[in-house]
Amino acid sequence: MNIHEFQAKQLFTDYKIAIPRGKLALTIKEVLEIAEELIGDGWVIKAQVHAGGRGKVGGVKVAKSLKEVAEISENLLGQRLVTNQTGHVGLPINSILIESLYPIKRELYLSILMDRSIERVIFIASVAGGMDIEAVAHKTPEQIISVSIHPAAGLQGYQCRIVAYNLGLKGPQIKALTQIMQGMYDLFIEKDATQIEINPLIETDTGELIALDAKINFDDNAVSLHPEILAMKDSSQEDDKENYAQKFGLNYITLEGNIGCMVNGAGLAMATMDLIKLKGGLPANFLDVGGGTNVEKVCEAFKLILSDKSVKAVLVNIFGGIVQCDVIAAGILAAIEQIHVNVPVVVRLEGTNVEEGRALLTNTGLNIYPADDLTHAAEQAVALAEAV
Repeated sequence: MNIHEFQAKQLFTDYKIAIPRGKLALTIKEVLEIAEELIGDGWVIKAQVHAGGRGKVGGVKVAKSLKEVAEISENLLGQRLVTNQTGHVGLPINSILIESLYPIKRELYLSILMDRSIERVIFIASVAGGMDIEAVAHKTPEQIISVSIHPAAGLQGYQCRIVAYNLGLKGPQIKALTQIMQGMYDLFIEKDATQIEINPLIETDTGELIALDAKINFDDNAVSLHPEILAMKDSSQEDDKENYAQKFGLNYITLEGNIGCMVNGAGLAMATMDLIKLKGGLPANFLDVGGGTNVEKVCEAFKLILSDKSVKAVLVNIFGGIVQCDVIAAGILAAIEQIHVNVPVVVRLEGTNVEEGRALLTNTGLNIYPADDLTHAAEQAVALAEAV
């Protein structure tokens, strides 16, 4: 689960991580009131969306006058911001973060995340802040510092000093960085985060260290344990279909093809999409109905797929282990009865109660095409989608 920058900074404050002076605005009136309160050398206007790369497309701008503050904010509020992470539709800008402008001496990078290869939490730091860390790692890997944390010992003072020395920090700055890293570590562990990133962590002219930006991701499987975090969820920043799918326990991701997919099991779903692509088609979605399901769940999954107007054919690929093939078949028929289906549906069933499932789908008079195996099913789906 993602949260907005302003929400991440609220959490930073709780964990004694220094942030810029600033407030959230929902209207132009609030924008100007906050700007007058934060009067100084200038202001930074930040569109609040769940995406990186905002600054490259006008989502983060500096204003030197109240007139500029108003003009920039009017051009952002209520619009959609398109970045390299949002797709061509972009995300709605419903709020703006107004912050004081700070004199920047240096921009640093600092993050904490789980390194699954070594099964430990690690800190990553770099003197090349304000840039895409992936680009830094690719072009100048020597500028990347990493420190792994032993789960029993936790973050140690000497590890903070190692990072500080490599970042060129001295004196009181070492203590300041230690406080920031300890706050990040405590927040990461206590709130079940998967990543906390400060990019950039700035060093001001006076030597202060301030988290100029903030990004936090949380583990979807643990967020229910933290109602205060779950309350920060902003559904407007997420795909409507994906939000709908979550209500029924479906794992759904919207893609850009025209062949709808309904599969049980993430691995089988990936293989199904790969085979569709291999046969010359493009999947319209990833959809895993899960191992244990029922008629209602399958029915909702089917309706979800068909709500995408770009879908020209549907491929249902079910291996009945926990879930039974006749339950899937009944769900498909129930969905077809409830909604108007005008696209062909290719169904490949194998496993528990497969004969009963196939029998239910035989001679229905509906637009259903049985398939003997996955390759045959993919070929049929691609051909039928092209013929529509």
